[in-house]
Amino acid sequence: MVGNAPGPGAEAAASDRSDLWLACRVTLRSEQLSRELHEYLVQHSSAPDAVLTELAAETAATYPRHAQMQIGPEQGTFITMLTRLIGARRAVEIGTFTGYSAICIARGLAEDGLLTCCDVSDEWTSMARRYWQAAGLADRIQLRLGPAEQTVRSLPESPEFDLAFIDADKTGYVGYWDQMVPRIRAGGIILVDNTLSHGHVIEAASRDAGVQGIRAFNDHAVADQRVELVLLPIGDGLTLARKR
Repeated sequence: MVGNAPGPGAEAAASDRSDLWLACRVTLRSEQLSRELHEYLVQHSSAPDAVLTELAAETAATYPRHAQMQIGPEQGTFITMLTRLIGARRAVEIGTFTGYSAICIARGLAEDGLLTCCDVSDEWTSMARRYWQAAGLADRIQLRLGPAEQTVRSLPESPEFDLAFIDADKTGYVGYWDQMVPRIRAGGIILVDNTLSHGHVIEAASRDAGVQGIRAFNDHAVADQRVELVLLPIGDGLTLARKR
């Protein structure tokens, strides 16, 4: 059965959401692209809905110095689609911030799916919880406040998770990876954000702890024979690993 075509109002709303994204983008883009090419990319991809658009805008207004911690629209759409494509039911997110990426993952889960979110900030995740409720996803997301590595260690040790998204403190990436890989089922996915470190990964002279943490992680992950992986130039670099 063919559905009704969207009217002018729906087209205008989609256009408004796209324009708002471009207005509050900060650094929420695939950094390897020029701004003009990135804008073209966003305009020719499925637009984020009103909930995600409002969350991005409120995050930028409330936490302007930290807004770049939020993923961009194309990365969010990619994560939702990937979650759906693998039929994920159980997922873990390490580093939640204000909840944008959690919405993207939870929307891709099966109807009986559950996402466990790990974060240390009650302030940031209080905004997340409001938007999870607005998105109708509160029953699919379980928030665990506290050091992420401790939370992950408390999860079942058997390989029963379908997907993990790591986007927390960069010096902890190797530890998070080593805790999550055994807990992911064969054929499951691990996504790791910021693995290009704004291009600084190739600067041998950099002594920044976060850059060194990303370098150590990238070397550690590519040598891990339990997975096959690719480092994608999405956002600030997104490593996509599949458990063998």
